[in-house]
Amino acid sequence: MEMKTKDIYGSLVFNEHVMKERLPKATYKSMKATLESGAPLDIDVANIVASVMKDWAIEHGATHYTHWFQPLTGITSEKHDGFISPNSDGTAIMEFSGKELIKGEPDASSFPSGGLRATAEARGYTAWDPTSYAFIKDQVLCIPTAFCSYTGEALDEKTPLLRSMSALSEQACRVLRLFGKDVSHVTTTVGPEQEFFLIKKEDYEAREDLILTGRTLFGAFPAKGQELEEHYFGVMRPVVSAFYQDLDDELWKLGIPAKTKHNEVAPAQHELAPIFDTTNIAIDHNLLTMEVMRKVAERHGLVCLQHEKPFDGVNGSGKHNNWSMSAPGMNLLDPGDTPKENLQFLIFLAAVIKAVDEYQDLLRVTVASPGNDHRLGAQEAPPAIISIFVGEELEAVIEAITADDDSYTAAPKLKMDLGVDVLPKFTKDTTDRNRTSPFAFTGNKFEFRMPGSAMNLSNANTVLNTAVAKELKGYADELEQAEDFDAAVIALVKRTIRDHKRIIFNGNGYSEEWEAEAAKRGLYNLKSTVDALPVILSEKNLKLMEEFNVLSRVEMKSRYEVELEHYSKILHIEARTMLGMSRRKLIPAAIAFQADVAAGASAKKAVSETVSTRTEERILASVSQDVDEMDVAADELEALLNKVYKLNGMEAARCYHDEIIPVMARLRAAADHAENICGKDYWPLPTYSQMLFYVE
Repeated sequence: MEMKTKDIYGSLVFNEHVMKERLPKATYKSMKATLESGAPLDIDVANIVASVMKDWAIEHGATHYTHWFQPLTGITSEKHDGFISPNSDGTAIMEFSGKELIKGEPDASSFPSGGLRATAEARGYTAWDPTSYAFIKDQVLCIPTAFCSYTGEALDEKTPLLRSMSALSEQACRVLRLFGKDVSHVTTTVGPEQEFFLIKKEDYEAREDLILTGRTLFGAFPAKGQELEEHYFGVMRPVVSAFYQDLDDELWKLGIPAKTKHNEVAPAQHELAPIFDTTNIAIDHNLLTMEVMRKVAERHGLVCLQHEKPFDGVNGSGKHNNWSMSAPGMNLLDPGDTPKENLQFLIFLAAVIKAVDEYQDLLRVTVASPGNDHRLGAQEAPPAIISIFVGEELEAVIEAITADDDSYTAAPKLKMDLGVDVLPKFTKDTTDRNRTSPFAFTGNKFEFRMPGSAMNLSNANTVLNTAVAKELKGYADELEQAEDFDAAVIALVKRTIRDHKRIIFNGNGYSEEWEAEAAKRGLYNLKSTVDALPVILSEKNLKLMEEFNVLSRVEMKSRYEVELEHYSKILHIEARTMLGMSRRKLIPAAIAFQADVAAGASAKKAVSETVSTRTEERILASVSQDVDEMDVAADELEALLNKVYKLNGMEAARCYHDEIIPVMARLRAAADHAENICGKDYWPLPTYSQMLFYVE
């Protein structure tokens, strides 16, 4: 098994190992400089790389290539071009040039642009991201790329991410130089934990709501949910174990370091976590992982659900973003043995605290979506209020700093004795973990727990990188003028923590008391996507992105328009799906059940007037009320959909949020009540029990 894993790992990736073996030394040296520090490549180098990359891809069965990019749809896109080029004599050769490697030209007018491009303005460009390795998928050479319009605006999620990484690197290097460390670059790293559900394919295919929206719009809660807590880390179903084994093989071939797999809290819910990597590569890998998961699940007769809330009443799925900063040989968020004396750690910690506090609103909007609205603040995920958990030891350090208390001493490393001689004694961590915290320090990194499972993590990391870059720039500007460097660092850290201490909270983020306390502290509580989106256009947020050339004002405005339109489109699809399912399936099913119950009651009465039909009458009354409520709600929903057609922008989004969602909830409540009464043979949808507790 060990040899198989080692042999297949990265076998479909044009990685540094392949480059070193195949490229001329000078070309490899240029590529390595690009990979490590973002040095530009000229066309001569690109031509050599393209030729070698083509030969390698063809050897591995590839017939086409594609520029693999991330438009503002939240998923990836690709257009396949063949290597084949015909000759005049009827034969063909296989060609791939540096120009084709560096640049592609998809139709930009067919992707969301938020007004950046008119329908008639079709030209757009994809540009090779040489810092993320090319790979082979389905016999196609995939080249990770950025995507921009003909006039140069970013139409994707990778471009601003790369800009933000560059901005942070530049400012972090300035700070490190003040500590006597002359480094060429600083990278941010991410390890995304991906949660998902697996259900049987036949159940999925019988649910129009799952097919069209990714979540169940109807479904009565089962007799058993996750109350017994036995699914978390429990023994996997054999079919799930087989899925994971297959998935590991496919991911390892693509150089994706899949590491941890387990059952999650909800029945039929699971998780996969990789080893961390450079941010843009980690996000490319995560998007690829999501695609491979869906394909592998199908081979096993399963469907992989990646929606944030596919089942009402059980835990939804998140995607925890484990984020850190690294320089060659250094993790800049490693406290060391004495964090209070580690000035370098404290300056970077302070920068993160200040960044998250000052741009909490913008960070919140990066995780806003209709799907995530069902999850955030629902006792299963962090609340919509951004706060930072630092743990007991760092909190003590912070308290000592703000109080000018020099008496702080680090807590001793405690040995855990489990009271059984045969069991090992081990060192207790200096702090606990807080699963209710949106932004938690976990030893040498921060875990941003708010992103939803379906999300592209680029936006969250773009904002986080840029906000931290801004604070580091301010620190570097100040410290470069300091006469006594150590004293200036200590003063700066003290000032930062005193001014931004409100963002630090180590308690229960689920509690009502915290919501009230957060309001007193002046923290944002943007409970829905509609509440959050306007902050994109606040002046301080526009200035942040503009200052570091991450996104221009025009590009920020386009993101606002795209997300606003996306919100309304998702709710529109859900509402229309509910309308169709209720009228074509659920109401007729309930009426058919009523008819049979009524016929049974009539048959009883025909035999004898004294025979009781109390049960039938009670059932008929209850289901009849449910049918009436479904019918009334469906009519109201249709009227509201006709109304919202005439609205645009925020007015339309508000209508969906304030008026349409409540009617959808009423329609669902009536249908779910009817499901619990109607006979199993009448109800046309697989139940929650059937989908979540399937037996192989």
